[in-house]
Amino acid sequence: MQSSHQPAAGATDGAPCRDDAWFETLFARHATAVHRYLLRRGAGDDAEDLAADVLTVAWRRRDEVPDGMELAWLYRTAGYVLANHRRKGRPVPVAELPDEPDPSDPAVLAVRDERVREVLGRLGARDRQVLLLTAWEGLGGDDLAVVLGISRGGADAALSRARSRLREAWGTD
Repeated sequence: MQSSHQPAAGATDGAPCRDDAWFETLFARHATAVHRYLLRRGAGDDAEDLAADVLTVAWRRRDEVPDGMELAWLYRTAGYVLANHRRKGRPVPVAELPDEPDPSDPAVLAVRDERVREVLGRLGARDRQVLLLTAWEGLGGDDLAVVLGISRGGADAALSRARSRLREAWGTD
């Protein structure tokens, strides 16, 4: 009997084929980005293991990964994996900034600037998340909505509000 969440081999219902080749392509295209995402969020030495966990979830839930939105789905999953990792009591050194893979990465340089760190620290967690997904990961529009788990309009509004609060926080000094 065929599982209800996996199409039969050679299925003609238009469902995408999610086989080993699909996963190898997903891995080749996005593993480095997922690893960097985790490093930028302070996962440190655990980033590689956490990235492997994210990709394991992608394999197990491959039929749920939306076509064309794979990276956004992986970032959303990475957020959950990292949150679970932190809840398990493994300290994640938030003060440490990643030196990998490239210490000249503009995102790393920006957060090394004391003023930028101070202003970002004044914002709420959601605003920081939205701004960093946009600035660090280059997400916007539909991809941002997938990661945040909200509609496109909601994502656009969240980004607009976060930018407004950032401007306000920047101007308070």
